[in-house]
Parts: sequence; C-alpha cells; structure tokens
Amino acid sequence: MEEKKSPKADLENKRFIFRQIGLVIGLALMLVAFEWKTYEKIVVEVTSRQVENVSEDLIPITEQKVKPPPPAPTKQVVKINIVDDNITVDDDINIDVEADQNTEVEAYVAPVKSEEEESAEEVQIFMVVESMPVFPGGEAALYKYLNENCKYPQMAKESGIQGRVFVTFVVERDGSVTDVRVLRGIGGGCDEEAVRVVQSMARWTPGKQRGKAVRVQYNLPVKFTLQ
Repeated sequence: MEEKKSPKADLENKRFIFRQIGLVIGLALMLVAFEWKTYEKIVVEVTSRQVENVSEDLIPITEQKVKPPPPAPTKQVVKINIVDDNITVDDDINIDVEADQNTEVEAYVAPVKSEEEESAEEVQIFMVVESMPVFPGGEAALYKYLNENCKYPQMAKESGIQGRVFVTFVVERDGSVTDVRVLRGIGGGCDEEAVRVVQSMARWTPGKQRGKAVRVQYNLPVKFTLQ
C-alpha cells in the first residue's frame, strides 16, 4: 500500500521544538503563579448622616415695668395772720368741763344765710354740677332738633363752607337759655344761624347742685355739612 502522507506534513521531526515551547510555557505559568499577589478584602461601609433641624424655643424677654416715682408732695404754705394784742376776740363758745353723759346738750341751729349770700349763689354760674342740664327728650332729641331747625345759609352753600360752630350758653334755674355766644365759628352766616337755633330752644331741665337748681354753662357744637 502506498503511503499518502506527505513528508512535509510529518511532525515527528518537530517534536523537540514543541517540547521546548511547552516547557517555556509551563515555566512561565509557574513563574506567574509564584509572583501572583493577593490582598485581603476590606469591606467599606458607606454611611450617611442625617441632620435634623431642631427648632429652638424662643425665650420671651422679661420686661420689668418700673413704676414711676410718686410726685413730690406739694408744699402747703400756711398763711399766718398776726393779730394785734390790743384787739379783743369774742369767744362765744362755752365749754363745760364738768359735763358728763347726763348733761343736756343744746340743739345745733344752723346759721341763717343773709339775702346777699343767697343772691350771690343765684348769680354764680357753674361749669360742672352734680346733675347737668338736660334737653327735653335727651341728647338724641337735641340733635334731632338741630337737624330739623337749622337752615344752611345761602352764602355758606355758594362758598362751600362747612364744619362745626361751637356755641356756649347758660341754662338758667328755670331751664331757659340765655347768654348765647359763639366760641369758634366758620363764617358764611353759619355762626349767626347756630346762635338763632340755640336761642329758639325749648326750656331745658335745669342743672342741680346739692338738690338745688343752679345756673350752668353749657357748650354745644352745631354741625354744618353740605350734601
């Protein structure tokens, strides 16, 4: 039988070369194996921090309220009247030193006021009394009377004048209104109209001091408004 294998394809003559190549590869693998370094594994845990916002309680500031010092007492000046030694002083007060519980005491008789003193009280005008004068029907009736009876002056309308006229007057002991005057006016005929309306008022309930009717000074604003 004829051999079909080509002599060029015969690898038997190349066995030595393959052996050397295998030895070189084996030695290289051994060298790499000996030189190979290993390290211990270190596990690193990554932690996260959370910041909490803690609200701080605000402490109220204590306010110390210092009371103002009391006002200094006013010095009272005592006026001393020097009496001449030659003037005799009438002493009508009789003091019974030997009086006891059984001693009778005379009833006190109030001094009678003279006509001059009574007339002086009648003329006196009070600013503030225990019971102030009252318009018939009260304050609401007073302002209703002013609104219904007060006529706006034509001059004030044309000039655009408006405001309050302050009028003062005296409420007599019988309730009549006298001495009507303007304390502060606005002009344009409003002052005269306010005086006219006040003078035309009905009788008031008079003011009283200690249960007795007296003359009282009264101030009243009369309002003029353009509509």
